[in-house]
Amino acid sequence: MPDAAWSTIFMLLVLGCNVCSVRLYGESEYYFSLIKVLMVLVFIIVWAIGFKYWSDPGAFANGGVGTVSVLLSAGYSFQGTEVVGITAGEASNPVKAVPRAIKNTFWRILVFYVLTILLIGMCIPYDNQDMANSDGSPSTSPFTLVFKLAGVDAGVHVVNAIVLVSVLSACNSSIYVTARILLGLAHDGNAPRSFTKTNRFGAPWVAVLVSSTFGFACCFVSIYSASVAFTWFVNITAITGYISWLFISVVHLRFRRAYVKQGRNVDDLPYKSALYPLPALFSAILCLLIILGQGYTAFTPSFDGVKFVGNYIGLLPFLICYIGHKLVRRKPWVAIEEIDFETGRVTHVDIERARASKKATPWYKRFLYLLT
Repeated sequence: MPDAAWSTIFMLLVLGCNVCSVRLYGESEYYFSLIKVLMVLVFIIVWAIGFKYWSDPGAFANGGVGTVSVLLSAGYSFQGTEVVGITAGEASNPVKAVPRAIKNTFWRILVFYVLTILLIGMCIPYDNQDMANSDGSPSTSPFTLVFKLAGVDAGVHVVNAIVLVSVLSACNSSIYVTARILLGLAHDGNAPRSFTKTNRFGAPWVAVLVSSTFGFACCFVSIYSASVAFTWFVNITAITGYISWLFISVVHLRFRRAYVKQGRNVDDLPYKSALYPLPALFSAILCLLIILGQGYTAFTPSFDGVKFVGNYIGLLPFLICYIGHKLVRRKPWVAIEEIDFETGRVTHVDIERARASKKATPWYKRFLYLLT
């Protein structure tokens, strides 16, 4: 069966999860994540045994040029963590769930992303010939190579299956997030009203269908040139992700400034970012530098038009949407004094009730809750 046919079948499966109730999405994402977590835990144990490449050949191949050239791929791998903020709108108790989810996200990134990448570098040297001659198949994945070096030949098939689960999980959450963004834009009058239509499960089915069209497009584009299409889609996704992070930081800065400007007490917020405003400022500046500077290799030693387009094509969708919105809607940025903090806000009573419930919970239950 052609690869595009398999991709279409899995896209239909993910589409079905998103047009049904949000509970089905949550259940499917839970089991997808569970498989990925178990995989990483096994890999961490295997990698810890082979820990030996910390000094020879060392890290940071090709110096700063090599580091900058992989920023898009690195960002692409991390993107999606911001979904914790978007899902808050459908949480039964956001006052309790959101702070916990944000704190847990930090530790999960540290263990399952940063530690995993560190151990890959310690177990597989960057000059490994299998990596250098990679054709993109699972057999040349660093996850698979670790098992090969450990003498576990079945690792190729195991990794292939788990990578497929990871892809389904990423696709599942991406459609969910995109549909909810379209729903929010439509409610604010910044997108067609048809996106607000929901089915009997409460899912915004029109927004879900529109969001999934890009996934189906990828299935058919891959028929002609899978490697080229993959590179372009990764670049588009990565840059738009960095743009999202940039504006999340900007919105956070404006939110806190407006909150204080309107005479409100920051201590009334159920969750506050630590060391504010340093994290938001650092994130905004870093994302801007990455967006503008990640494609500088297209200018050296001489200008390469193909590489330039490939590196910066992700800016095009953002510019089209932003400029088009300004031309059509002609809405300026909302003034600090006019930002609305009341519509849809959780009341002070709800916040105090959630805090009281947390204090009344036995310590051992709070500990287990933290672990899960």
